[in-house]
Amino acid sequence: MERILFSVIAFAGGIFLAVQAGFNSRLGMLLKSPLLAAISASAFSFVFAVLYVTTTTRHYPGISALRTIPFYLWFIGGLFSVIGISLYYYTIPRLGISTVVSIGLCGQLLFSLFAGHLGWLNLPPEPVTLKQIAGVACLMAGILLINIK
Repeated sequence: MERILFSVIAFAGGIFLAVQAGFNSRLGMLLKSPLLAAISASAFSFVFAVLYVTTTTRHYPGISALRTIPFYLWFIGGLFSVIGISLYYYTIPRLGISTVVSIGLCGQLLFSLFAGHLGWLNLPPEPVTLKQIAGVACLMAGILLINIK
């Protein structure tokens, strides 16, 4: 039951990401800069996250816990986020949202399988299975069907 709930939450997250990509690619077109749209998205993400954390979090990590976190972890996610988001905002008006999201999802899935198999990003290794390879093949076929005009 828990797996179903988390799957529904992940599915909803995908919908939210597609919606924000659509809105923010439009903002990038109007601003004539996908990077300015990414800055706007990041700034308002920060504001909404701060509001959420300040209203829901009861216990914050102490200074000693914060000092144990490697320096690069404070910024590297933001770097990859702004690059990925800017690339989406740049390509959506040129290729269409279904094309960009389907190709982007393919990139995420292929990278996650590869990185998981090798245990990159300090995550536990997850050997690739034949079932996963079959799933990727089906996804690739779906992407071709979505994108062949």
